[in-house]
Amino acid sequence: MARTNPPRIKSNSTLSAIWNDFNHQYRKETPKQLQLLDGFLAYVLATGILQFVYCVLVGNFPFNSFLSGFICTVGVFVLTVSLRMQVDPTNEFVDRTEQRAFADYLFCNLILFLVVFNFMG
Repeated sequence: MARTNPPRIKSNSTLSAIWNDFNHQYRKETPKQLQLLDGFLAYVLATGILQFVYCVLVGNFPFNSFLSGFICTVGVFVLTVSLRMQVDPTNEFVDRTEQRAFADYLFCNLILFLVVFNFMG
């Protein structure tokens, strides 16, 4: 039995063309509310990376302060992803309204910040 190779898809697309197409589709199909949350998620991710790089390069002398900041960054990221999932119209959360999801987000962030402030001493 002869083995046949699957057909190869030839594409003349460059990386910039793929990026431009993705960016156009994202801006066209994603609601502004989710775009705002995605921008905030990018900011929180950059903050976490910056904190980690600072810890590796400079040091973590007040370790509780570094750990508190990093835990807070990770916690806010996770809570914001959860909010984005609940607010996204393509996901079906039948028993949740957007106002309830946002109120839960604020309450959980308040608890997170209280825990972080307590951990810092």
